Amino acid sequence: MADAIISVVVERVVTILEDKIRHEVNLVRGVKDELRYLSKKLKTIQTVLDDAEKRGVDNESVKSWLKKLEAAAYEMDDILDEWDYSLLNHKMKAAPEPEQKIGCSFIRSSCLCFKKVSVRHDIAKKIENVKAVLELIYKERNEFNFVISPPTTDPVPIPSRLQSTHVVDLTKVHGLDIHKKKNDIVSKLMLNGGDTQILSIVGTGGLGKTTLAKLVYNDTQVKSCFERIWICVSDPFDVAGIAIGIVNKVGIEKIPPNSNQLALVLEKLEASISGKKFLLVLDDVWTEEYNEWEPLKISLKCGAADSKILVTTRNERVAKMMGTLDDDMCCPNKLSDEECWSLLRDTSLPGKSEVECRNFEDIGKKIASKCKGLPLAAIVLGRLLQFKDLEGWKHVEKSEIWQLKNVEVELFPHLVLSYNELSPALKRCFSYCAVYPKDHIIHAETLIEEWMAQGYLHSVSGNCAVELEGREYLENLAMRCLFQDIEKSESGEHIEWCKMHDIVHDFALFLRKDDDKERSCQACDPSLASHVQKYRSLSWDKEESCHVCDCMKSVRVLRIKSKRAPPVGTEKLIHLRWLDFSWINLSKDGLEIICKLYFLKSLLLSECDLTEIPREIGNLVHLRRLDLSENQGIKELPESMYSLVELRSLSLRRCSLKEIQKEIGNLVHLRRLDLSCNGEIKELPESICSLVELRYLSLSGCPLKEIQKEIGNLVQLRELDLSYNRELKESPESICSLVELRSLSLRRCSLKEIKKEIGNLVQLRELDLSHNRELVELPESICSLVELRSLSLAHCSLKEIKKEIGNLVQLRELDLSYNRELKELPESICSLVELQILKIQYADINCLPEALGELSNLRRLELRKFKVGSQYNKLGFLKKLHRHFIGYLNLAIYCISMSEMVELVEDARQEQVKTLLQKLETLRISFEGTMNEMELSSLSSSSSTWMEVVEALVPHYKLNNLEIRGYKGSRLPHLMSSPLNFIKQIYLFGLSEVSSFPAMGKLPLLESLEIWSVNQLKLIGREFLGIESSCDDVVVAFPKLNQLCFGNCSKWEEWEDITEEEEESAAISIMPFLTHLSIRWCSSLKKLPHHLLRKASSSLRSLNIEDSSELVKTYGEDKEGSAWRSISQHNPRLELRQGM
Repeated sequence: MADAIISVVVERVVTILEDKIRHEVNLVRGVKDELRYLSKKLKTIQTVLDDAEKRGVDNESVKSWLKKLEAAAYEMDDILDEWDYSLLNHKMKAAPEPEQKIGCSFIRSSCLCFKKVSVRHDIAKKIENVKAVLELIYKERNEFNFVISPPTTDPVPIPSRLQSTHVVDLTKVHGLDIHKKKNDIVSKLMLNGGDTQILSIVGTGGLGKTTLAKLVYNDTQVKSCFERIWICVSDPFDVAGIAIGIVNKVGIEKIPPNSNQLALVLEKLEASISGKKFLLVLDDVWTEEYNEWEPLKISLKCGAADSKILVTTRNERVAKMMGTLDDDMCCPNKLSDEECWSLLRDTSLPGKSEVECRNFEDIGKKIASKCKGLPLAAIVLGRLLQFKDLEGWKHVEKSEIWQLKNVEVELFPHLVLSYNELSPALKRCFSYCAVYPKDHIIHAETLIEEWMAQGYLHSVSGNCAVELEGREYLENLAMRCLFQDIEKSESGEHIEWCKMHDIVHDFALFLRKDDDKERSCQACDPSLASHVQKYRSLSWDKEESCHVCDCMKSVRVLRIKSKRAPPVGTEKLIHLRWLDFSWINLSKDGLEIICKLYFLKSLLLSECDLTEIPREIGNLVHLRRLDLSENQGIKELPESMYSLVELRSLSLRRCSLKEIQKEIGNLVHLRRLDLSCNGEIKELPESICSLVELRYLSLSGCPLKEIQKEIGNLVQLRELDLSYNRELKESPESICSLVELRSLSLRRCSLKEIKKEIGNLVQLRELDLSHNRELVELPESICSLVELRSLSLAHCSLKEIKKEIGNLVQLRELDLSYNRELKELPESICSLVELQILKIQYADINCLPEALGELSNLRRLELRKFKVGSQYNKLGFLKKLHRHFIGYLNLAIYCISMSEMVELVEDARQEQVKTLLQKLETLRISFEGTMNEMELSSLSSSSSTWMEVVEALVPHYKLNNLEIRGYKGSRLPHLMSSPLNFIKQIYLFGLSEVSSFPAMGKLPLLESLEIWSVNQLKLIGREFLGIESSCDDVVVAFPKLNQLCFGNCSKWEEWEDITEEEEESAAISIMPFLTHLSIRWCSSLKKLPHHLLRKASSSLRSLNIEDSSELVKTYGEDKEGSAWRSISQHNPRLELRQGM
């Protein structure tokens, strides 16, 4: 890591000396010689750093020497900052002068001269001290006999855009043991034992614990039986954070923003999971403290019986502390050498023939044997070997790094090998990532800015070359599997988000570890001082206010995550390059202090309640990123802001700006500009079209009536967002000349047509034309955009899709939903071999193309109804689509004859169709067809065929939600009263021939029952409850029911009551959890079953009677009457709601 800061210091010193010659001025007396001496010594030391850093991994003496060197270099860098700051501060306080760029330091000239001789003397003294320390370090280097290394460059090529091998594919998991372990765990999860069971996966880092947990989590049986929740825990064990994560995943309860009251959070948690059978995965748990786990464990007991918790941890003590029994502890085995070789070979030799692979087999198996059976080791080594020839493989196999004895690095040899092959620049960028907590989702743009703030990126070849260099570094590290869970930008060009595997994070921490005594500080926590010393970066998330002390003054990167005021003493942080004060209540005075931090390159002030930006913002001449978004009090910008000519990114999203001044054209280096959701910007200055370096422009939600034709000048634009401009009725033809566009959104405009010239946008990957309701057709040229990955045409008024859509062979997602005039899809849609998501909900598609089921990459098909019938689709077609219905199916059945009904039953019994139906969580069946009177009469006389249809379609054990409409059988099928049916919600509508109900009270998990428009229903008998008075055992009718609704049953006259003896019997329980009973439009029903309702009254909270005139007479006209008192006397909280 020492090379990182030394490179920075050497470059700065060289710049000073060059400026002396170029400007023909003298440096402060004595400083020139000191700088030359420092530069010479540092350059000499630099030549041995490659060897020193490799040896420093396991040699404590060398590591200590490197730390001293790094500290001296950091101190020198701070001194250079102090001098530059003095020069800049003097300039800012002086009278205004013509703008000129300061590119030199330590320069004594008429334009930069200032009077504080004491400042210069103090800095010169500090340089002398650094020189003395460096002299000792320089002499000590001879004791180690370091090898001098020639200048090197990073040997690994930058990956091309087509390479995506760094993304881990969970479907390609190696090793037989992991699949066996998965099956074992799933079997245990399926067992019923009453109490919440805690299982644990225990093993060393990199062994595949998380991968095994994911296999379990995504198992088909697990999906159908549990409410699944996945939480990454890591260290520290944050009870409130974990509870909030669970509540958010379940999605029933809401927790107030920024709530940190543990009692409130746990209360919401209990309400969220109450009565739910859940599987909670707690990934990567470290704590051994039971008092940290106990409150969460107690709250989790509120779930339904047989809920499960699955923990992954490196420590068996953690598993036992959490309550895992020995039999419930799973310890994955390491991969065999052969399995390691298989994984390493697939990673390092992709696309190679068997003959080519054999050339590497002998040496490859030797390397694989050194992976210690760790899948992560094989993957990381595979990436390392991918760009090496056979000799390179042999060199890796013979590396001495395998002989490391240090306990701390026994898991790291494979990572050390990859690390040692990184360039010095990549090494420092990689190790810096340890500053983030484990499992942190890293924002790529922010990480690159932080690298820049630390001086790790040095490119000076162009205005944006430094950002490009940072992206290349990130791609390079990701290619080596040092990052995972990669998410690309919408254009597909760049990494946008990523994470570090926990063992890789451990390795980065190890590289930054300082074994010396913690730095002491009288004013703050010593660990905080040491953290700043190691990283020059600080993230403050504590509730108490932050006070800047001397140990924090060298920080380059600072983010405050508290909503309190800015740190006291912010003005001392003169070395800051990157500052995030988002969500802090910031006054104008506080912002003026920030405007004196002249070296800032990134400033994030989102949602700070700002109402005014001071003119001093113009002092931040090095600023490259400025985020003022979500400050709705900002109505105008100071003119000085338009002088920040180094700006690359400017976000003014969701402010209240009324206009953008023409001076915005001065910001010639802007690459990203976000003006979205400024509802009073009605027009843009023409000068905005002169920002020719723009890559991203968002004007979403601005009431623009037109876009200047000069927008065609923005020839480097990659992403353009014009969505939610409802006044925009046509787009200028010049947009179609932006040939570099990758993403274009015209969502929710008022477009009536799309120009045929849109076909010029040959690089376009994402196109959103949704919610343009007057758009009735598309130009054929849109089908020539062969690079498109995503096309959204939802909520338009399209009547047809061109057959040429089959040309879009790269398309991954197509949204045609809510095009209600769209009746069919062209057969050519089946040529979209890369298609993964197809959305056609509420498009009235009668018949799907037969070959649609052959699209092997299609994983999600969203349609409102799957129509079945002679004029539509056959039910058997579902066997080709069984992969695409994820838990939900809506069947619209158009059968007009007895033979079609029989064929429907036969199709439903086909094995692949049965497999699909067994996976469903929600099934909706509507009988839409109209049979002739003879067929209908035949079927009505015997409802067996209707029952067979429903029995064949409805799975007994997995389904949660069932809806049936238009059923014409006289009796409901047996599954409606089967105690083996675990359904939770039933909705019945339009059952024209049903006159009675089966024993639905036997359904053990039923929570909600709605019955509507059952025209022949006259009596609900006691058989509905499913109880028999002669039973000796305790009987519970509707044991989980909490909502019961009857509606529009106009002939229903009687609801049979239980007997008084049954009401008093402790052996009978009826609807013990019923909270809401609703009866609507049931005009013939005169009385409710009083004994039954008193039996259930303890839980009942509301009785809703609406448009049921006889019931209103009985109960509603006199709430003091005997009828109402008979129901409510034991339940004073019961509310009667009525309406006519």
